[in-house]
Amino acid sequence: MLKNYILSLSILSAILFQGCSDNKEKTENAQSVNQLVSTKEYVLTGIDQKQYVVKKEGAGFILEGANDKIVIFDIFATWCPPCRAVAPHLSSLQEKYKEDIIVIGVTIEDNIQNSKLQEFAEKYNAKYILVNSDQNRRLSDEIVKELGLGDRYPIPTMAMYKNAKLINHYVGATAEEFIESDIKNALGK
Repeated sequence: MLKNYILSLSILSAILFQGCSDNKEKTENAQSVNQLVSTKEYVLTGIDQKQYVVKKEGAGFILEGANDKIVIFDIFATWCPPCRAVAPHLSSLQEKYKEDIIVIGVTIEDNIQNSKLQEFAEKYNAKYILVNSDQNRRLSDEIVKELGLGDRYPIPTMAMYKNAKLINHYVGATAEEFIESDIKNALGK
């Protein structure tokens, strides 16, 4: 009787531990699949024809090659008056902190001509990267989703990141001084 009990307990233990082992393996596989799915990449083409790669890391975004730099994503449209008003301020910050920040204008306009973006850049003094790609809408929607602004978000919407960590975001025409204050804080100045 004792032998049957020990034998039964041994078999049951073997089955139980085997099951735990399989579950652990399945959990590890699921986690690695989730990591692959959660790492999104956006290849954007600037009006200068350069390629810019933005990766989603966790809830943040990082520009490839911009290690330790502040990246400001300006989600805008060329027809938007507040977007036009903010462009010279972003240019001023880009020039003032050229070693520390990168401003990327991400238009939400589908199928816009590069010439139209170039015209916007010249007329509104937008002296920073402007991208025009089929990936723009996906990236801007993903940024806004992470900010919790909903499907119908206002423009301009700006999001400031450093090493994929959100520093702050702004909705509407925001004073240059507010943005600069956040830049200084992020740089420790």
